[in-house]
Amino acid sequence: MRRFLFSQTSCSLLRRQRRPKDIPHRWFLSSASFSTAEYDDGDAFQSSPSKVKIFDRHLKRTQRDRAAWLLRPNDSFVHAVAENLVDRLEDCKKTFPTALCLGGSLQAVRQMLRGRGAIQKFIMMDTSYDMLKLCKSSQLDSGNENIETSYVVGDEEFLPIKESSVDLVISCLGLHWTNDLPGAMIQCKLALKPDGLFLAAILGGETLKELRIACTVAQMEREGGISPRVSPLAQACDLFTCFLSFQLLTCFCLQVRDAGNLLTRAGFALPGVDVDEYVVRYKSALDLIEHLRAMGETNALLQRTNILKRETALATAAIYDSMFAAKDGTIPATFQVSALISIPRAVIWKKRICIPSIFCSLI
Repeated sequence: MRRFLFSQTSCSLLRRQRRPKDIPHRWFLSSASFSTAEYDDGDAFQSSPSKVKIFDRHLKRTQRDRAAWLLRPNDSFVHAVAENLVDRLEDCKKTFPTALCLGGSLQAVRQMLRGRGAIQKFIMMDTSYDMLKLCKSSQLDSGNENIETSYVVGDEEFLPIKESSVDLVISCLGLHWTNDLPGAMIQCKLALKPDGLFLAAILGGETLKELRIACTVAQMEREGGISPRVSPLAQACDLFTCFLSFQLLTCFCLQVRDAGNLLTRAGFALPGVDVDEYVVRYKSALDLIEHLRAMGETNALLQRTNILKRETALATAAIYDSMFAAKDGTIPATFQVSALISIPRAVIWKKRICIPSIFCSLI
């Protein structure tokens, strides 16, 4: 497991500046017609065909709209995760003419491509119109002028993508907000061609462990107990809850074994999972909260708690500082990211499994 250390206040990434050109792109705005579910209010994102309802998809879309205005242009953590994920394309001998990018860190993924995978057509999909609008406006700075880019407003829980139509599906810090993660992965598998590739980065079980400890201690001291939230998928993932008045990150965090089981359950062949750990340092707990807001990683539980005592929130920040602060006064925040890589299926020929060429250099 690799470990990375960042300072949120001083770290930045350099972007290559290129002369603006006429960029071929298309703009698509999808409606609710791609969903097979029946909607009473016409909102394709509030309702979902998933039987398990954990997250408020409408609220998550609103948070993504807000994140589009708060997004940091040189977020060292987000760019590092996208760089490590996209870098796996260089290990593949196959090219990927058509690629689909789902939610999460869309802009960072596009900036980190830099010719990897020989992508000719790039489809960017998100539930947030404002996020896609931001990606379109910043396309000149991405350094991918020769890639035809399309923008689709859609939901990961029911992809508006034709079956066997894309060569690559990539998701960077986005799939952990779906109510039915195995179902979303199955739809990604159906959208891929038989020799396609699935790449995803999902938060791991050790994410924000310092904040979890501080929240638990503060609630025990100030309120005499904690309010645990147990999800229907408790055996498959570790659901951590950190409730501050600012609505902190609350999502599914997968363990390594669970991530591999999800790929197998979705029908992928030759699943591979590796874990990277990032330690980001902030000046205070408030800076951490603002960073989570800028990433769109704030609480979206349907049964969320909107009210928390002010003294509990202040106690959480004080305990965080007293337990984990470094000598220079900064506080660490751990983000564990599980990278998932797999293919739709292995080619079976004469009772012998033939490993596709994209995995020849990976195993």
